[in-house]
Amino acid sequence: MRKFPEGFLWGGATAANQIEGGWREGGKGWSVSDAARAHFDADVKDYNRHNQITTRDIEEALAHPEDEVNYPKRHGSDFYHHYKEDIALMAEMGFKVYRMSIAWSRIYPNGDDEQPNEAGLQFYDEVFDELKKYNIEPLVTMSHYEPPLNLVLNYDGWYSREVIGFFEKYVRTICERYKHKVKYWLTFNEVDSIIRHPFTTGGLIEDRFPGKNFEEVCYQAMHHQFVASALATKICHEIIPDSQVGCMITKLTYYPYSCKPEDVLETQKRMRSIYAYSDTQVFGEYPSTLLSYYKNHNIHIVKQPGDDEVMKQYPVDFVSFSYYMSSCVAADETGLDVTPGNTILAVKNPHLETSEWGWQIDPIGLRISLVDLYDRYRKPLFVVENGLGAKDVLSADGKVHDPYRIDYLRKHFKCMLDAIEEDGVELMGYTSWACIDLISESTKQISKRYGYIYVDLDDQGNGTYNRIRKDSFYWYQKVIQNNSLDFEEQ
Repeated sequence: MRKFPEGFLWGGATAANQIEGGWREGGKGWSVSDAARAHFDADVKDYNRHNQITTRDIEEALAHPEDEVNYPKRHGSDFYHHYKEDIALMAEMGFKVYRMSIAWSRIYPNGDDEQPNEAGLQFYDEVFDELKKYNIEPLVTMSHYEPPLNLVLNYDGWYSREVIGFFEKYVRTICERYKHKVKYWLTFNEVDSIIRHPFTTGGLIEDRFPGKNFEEVCYQAMHHQFVASALATKICHEIIPDSQVGCMITKLTYYPYSCKPEDVLETQKRMRSIYAYSDTQVFGEYPSTLLSYYKNHNIHIVKQPGDDEVMKQYPVDFVSFSYYMSSCVAADETGLDVTPGNTILAVKNPHLETSEWGWQIDPIGLRISLVDLYDRYRKPLFVVENGLGAKDVLSADGKVHDPYRIDYLRKHFKCMLDAIEEDGVELMGYTSWACIDLISESTKQISKRYGYIYVDLDDQGNGTYNRIRKDSFYWYQKVIQNNSLDFEEQ
């Protein structure tokens, strides 16, 4: 029987800004996600429309705090009031780990507060205690697309050097509070995404930087996040000696569209740019590819004395990543089909299936990604996001039959096992996105469903919020129970 390694951490993943709700309860402040409007009239493949944020958009959001229809992240899946039920369902599946995030604005409502919000700290105490009851390890992301909105309005987000200090204070607070409850931590979710959607990741709005090179603004903010990540690793290790701290990147995997040397070279360039962000957090220094890009594009990053040293001294312990799809690269894209992916547009691979949202399905690409990352870093890996967004529907029998999701997962799990057994990859665990239906990041929809658990809610916020186990719930339960896929053959 082919089994996954003993102690393999099976589980699921969510983010506070997409699942929690309760956005005005327990002393929580505004986060950037509370101000992110859904554009129901826009094509789901038009990422520019969905990610475009202006100061006027923020003013509009602030003027309508009662609106949870156009701002669906404000209600999420209401984990805030359903967390006991949801964690019990995770335990029923057999979860060993649950990847979640702490909403910074629950702990420090404005980001720059003198004292933390006790009600927010208590909420996560109760969540961690509930997880402990079922022996589920929390894997906590410190910052997952939810900087406090006040830091955007009064400090220009992560472009401000001051925000590093605010983040340090927040990290020290949560590490001290939860030092006996949380062992596994991630610093920034998809730290590279600040280049693709700077508002949700870094609290950056282009119209607030008149006369500045906005690309340079984004890279400066990212530098501040790199320094903050190293400091967070330092703090975590000091307060929780047996803790493990990882980085988290968007694993975009590209193939040359053809064997033309020009296509292969362009693909190599693209992949080097993808790895630049994890390189920085694993090796503790900027890779030559990023330094060359800065030089060739006249981008100047301002560093403070000691930045390079702290980044070098406190690299991450493991590398985690999201993997959903792969794409192709061509030196000349003229006449080629382009399809969306994880907040990108890229050349379509004619050999792959495509989801309802245009994302190409490529299980072998996950194996390739695991091998490439492990060969590059020689550090443990963790797949912390992977899954299929689909338009699940309740059948006449009151159930959700999702064989397409089971098929997707089966193929990806097989490739993970192949990477472990045949390629020698050290893989810590797997947390699928998302274990329960929540508001999708890219288009702010719940109708793009990923979970094993169906939430009775539509895109306009109508529904009972009842939880319903899908067929994939029971299938995943058996995978975890057997630590293997072989049960299907018995």
